[in-house]
Amino acid sequence: MDVLLDLDGTLIDPGAGLIASVQYALDRLGRPVPPAADLIGMIGPPLRTSFPKLLGGTHATEAAIAHYREHYYNRGMYDAVVYAGIPEALERLRAAGCRLLVATAKPHHFARPILEHFALASHFAAIHGPELDGTRDAKADLLAHIVAEHNLAVSTAIMVGDRALDVHAANANGIASIGAAWGYGGRAELQAAGATAICATPDALAPLVAAVTGRGR
Repeated sequence: MDVLLDLDGTLIDPGAGLIASVQYALDRLGRPVPPAADLIGMIGPPLRTSFPKLLGGTHATEAAIAHYREHYYNRGMYDAVVYAGIPEALERLRAAGCRLLVATAKPHHFARPILEHFALASHFAAIHGPELDGTRDAKADLLAHIVAEHNLAVSTAIMVGDRALDVHAANANGIASIGAAWGYGGRAELQAAGATAICATPDALAPLVAAVTGRGR
């Protein structure tokens, strides 16, 4: 069975480094810089989706992304924390015979070194994210690519993520979804999106995957 896992808000809390990079980009553009608490919504969606909402249009999006990546690559990408219980949850899933794959809205050029830095990369058969130019920014497109690339059986695959976009992408590809309630989306967002199940903490993830797939019977 294949378990696809989001990165930001699911495996790691990227808040400090990611938000600081957004603030840096806004400052470089000469825009007002909101406090960190007002930028939480930037965590999860692709930058090409979230920056236009913040900037009031698309005209400065690519410049904002360039400034963001400058700061993120040099200072922000490792300013993150692995959620408590995640390494153990990944070990339990692998011990249960699951093939684990990362499916993140973060470009894989950043996702892979982050996972390696936090000693999580070895748990995964593959690490997938969009290209830097925006190819497969839409999470539904990313999951479709992963399904084709790895010949996934969608009827037994599960997507684990903390935002509605993870659930919607799974639904679009006929994949069950587990909402990670410890992340940034929250239980209400995940329920409204139609998550198959919602997991409160990482230590409950492996048993819930088994229950959703019928292996826990």
